[in-house]
Amino acid sequence: MLVKGIKSRPVYTGLGIDPYARRHIFTIEGEGVEAVLDQVKTNGSAFLATSEFLCVGTATRLEALKPHDLWTAPTIPILLYRLRAMLQNAKMGLRVYISGTEGFIGQVMQVAIECGIDFNSIRTEHRGSEARRVQCVHCKGITDDVKTSPFICTHCGLSLLVRDHYSRRIAAFQGVCIDAEEPGTAPAPELMFP
Repeated sequence: MLVKGIKSRPVYTGLGIDPYARRHIFTIEGEGVEAVLDQVKTNGSAFLATSEFLCVGTATRLEALKPHDLWTAPTIPILLYRLRAMLQNAKMGLRVYISGTEGFIGQVMQVAIECGIDFNSIRTEHRGSEARRVQCVHCKGITDDVKTSPFICTHCGLSLLVRDHYSRRIAAFQGVCIDAEEPGTAPAPELMFP
């Protein structure tokens, strides 16, 4: 089962618009749009004039806000490619905001940190599914949208216990073989991350 209080477990404190930022880059996935709409209700819409949005999927509700710039990506990898290019040319006064699922937040943070954005300068808010991005510690394969524990690794076929230990470096939780001592004795999968 999951262990409470693991220090590596991500904490999402909310988007909280920085009034002193000169430029805002928002990366949004799915229900993450709601976090932005909540910020507009709380802070007004003035920050939109200096905001750029990178979204996965449809962005109809954001288009209605008329932000300075809005770009929609068909997939997360394409969004990450564009974000990397934007951050490599970034100047002082930039704030990065991320809202969506845990797997999405982790991947965007990974790119931002690689590009030199300070971890404490990134604002995050979890919205949507609690499904996890999990790395098998045995084969190093990464599986997205894991909802059960244990689950079968899509790369090596081992039955993995999903731990609450999170690696910021690889943007994934760790999965460990649950029946290594006695193969075939893994318990039935249980829905843990809906």
